[in-house]
Amino acid sequence: MPLPFEYQNPTLQFERFMLDARDCAGLATTNMAWNMVVGVLHTYRRRLTVQQIARFCSVLPPVVRALFIEGWDPDQPILEFGSDAQLLEEVRSVRRQHNFSPINAIASVAEALRRNIDVPAFDLILSEMPDGSTHYWQGIGIAP
Repeated sequence: MPLPFEYQNPTLQFERFMLDARDCAGLATTNMAWNMVVGVLHTYRRRLTVQQIARFCSVLPPVVRALFIEGWDPDQPILEFGSDAQLLEEVRSVRRQHNFSPINAIASVAEALRRNIDVPAFDLILSEMPDGSTHYWQGIGIAP
């Protein structure tokens, strides 16, 4: 088997993802999209068990996977899914002074992620995740 693209070109793959996140959110730069992406990934991670995090990571591209677990404290309590507005506020709490997350931040990152992964594998993993996961990653909720 040849070396998979995602491992041969992780930087290129991550750049494509960040460009998609930027464009889906209507932001001007990937720097503006950075805190939004971190916020969306970490907000979701806080709702998973250690086992669920490991399983969810299995469908993420390598650099997104690394970002998903960055700064993770496995001893933190697992949070419940709140309202869409509460989840968005949590996303926006990441480096608040430099966070440009629009109202459709979660939907934007969800769309960018779907453009850069194996969607059937992702949907299968989501079916094994806690209630609220499919809603979160379908980007349903607060509309722009």
